[in-house]
Amino acid sequence: MRIAYLDCASGISGDMTVAALVDAGLDLEIVRAGIESLNLPGVKLHLEEVDRGGFRAKHFRVEHPEQHAHRHLSDIRQIINKSEGLNDNQRDLALRIFHAVAEAEAKVHGSTVDQVHFHEVGAIDSIVDIVAVAIGMDWLDVEELLCSRVPTGRGQVKIAHGTCAIPTPGTAELLKGIPLADVPVNAELTTPTGAAIVKTLVSQFTDSLPEMTIETIGYGAGTREFDDRANVLRLIIGETAGVETSGDSVILLETNLDDVTGEVLGYTKRLLMAAGALDVYTTPIQMKKDRPAVMLSVISSLDDVSKLEAILFRETQTFGIRRQRIQRSVRERMAYTVETDFGSIKGKVGWRGDEPVIFTPEYDDCVEIAKAHGLPLRDVYMAAQIAFIVEQEEDDEDGDECEHEHDHDHDCAHDHDHDHDHDHDHDHDHDHDHRHDH
Repeated sequence: MRIAYLDCASGISGDMTVAALVDAGLDLEIVRAGIESLNLPGVKLHLEEVDRGGFRAKHFRVEHPEQHAHRHLSDIRQIINKSEGLNDNQRDLALRIFHAVAEAEAKVHGSTVDQVHFHEVGAIDSIVDIVAVAIGMDWLDVEELLCSRVPTGRGQVKIAHGTCAIPTPGTAELLKGIPLADVPVNAELTTPTGAAIVKTLVSQFTDSLPEMTIETIGYGAGTREFDDRANVLRLIIGETAGVETSGDSVILLETNLDDVTGEVLGYTKRLLMAAGALDVYTTPIQMKKDRPAVMLSVISSLDDVSKLEAILFRETQTFGIRRQRIQRSVRERMAYTVETDFGSIKGKVGWRGDEPVIFTPEYDDCVEIAKAHGLPLRDVYMAAQIAFIVEQEEDDEDGDECEHEHDHDHDCAHDHDHDHDHDHDHDHDHDHDHRHDH
């Protein structure tokens, strides 16, 4: 698998990421053609080699006429979707990054994704940076992006609403759930665009370089010079060195409860699962003064954290929730239906590399059949598993083995007599008058 690692020792911004991609091998003319297809008037791209703290790096800059446009997400979508120079994957990556920004801004300003105004991230240079990053990730064929902890910098910065602490509210919202590093530099090291890139594209965070065979390294320079460090973003691209990296990032939410009844716990768990939690479970613990208690744990996708935390605070009245971002290895999976003597049973098949395919029947289907036929639930489960094994053996004999293609709908046809169904991204006046280049 082709992977890339972002070493954010001095933070990350959009222009630094573009420069690092070009330095790592992205053809600038490919970027130029893609940006020209956006039909943004008067835009010129500049790339130069510079020295930052004694290290050579590329510096990327966008020249454009002065503008006063306040864009909504719909305006950004229109600009990107009308482009004939971008492929579908590049459009999707760019729009996902902008959608992350819109969600963060909406949360900060009490608005909605569709109503929120883009300001500095809706400016031409930021549009160019985000689209160029999408082009680069696609063109360099990066399948998974890993990243170090992200430093925000220290101090304060002036915006249209006055003096604001670093990270600014929008950047901080984007960085929720992402491990940060304390770098003692009084400057804005990570910009909203940089935070959005990390939020959207990075699957794992680690301060250790992953096991890989390095193919190319790119250095993207920030605008500012620092006395004690090189203001560069390092991008390392290569192939995994025999390591299985299939997986994703999730958030683990935990809270200790010693004053909640079992009924409230059960109700809360059902609400959390209905709201999109990947899993919810409790663990018996002892708290101060040996009080018996439970730890309520919730595994959440990155997008559902705020919603699930709101349920925990409302239903349990807890005073605090621990949050940590973790990586998990997962099986690829798809929906699958088997035919038994008792009727159809839905479930899902899973596979990982060359390991045998497994089948898990759906609990609700098995319960329905067990009740309808007066059977023990375990017998229905066994019947579903046997049916799956028989179908797999018949498929092998017919040479009609179902091929698994990730990220696509799966329709596995079988020539035997079983009939299977496979079902296998407030208006407000909010101008930032400071530049985010660092």
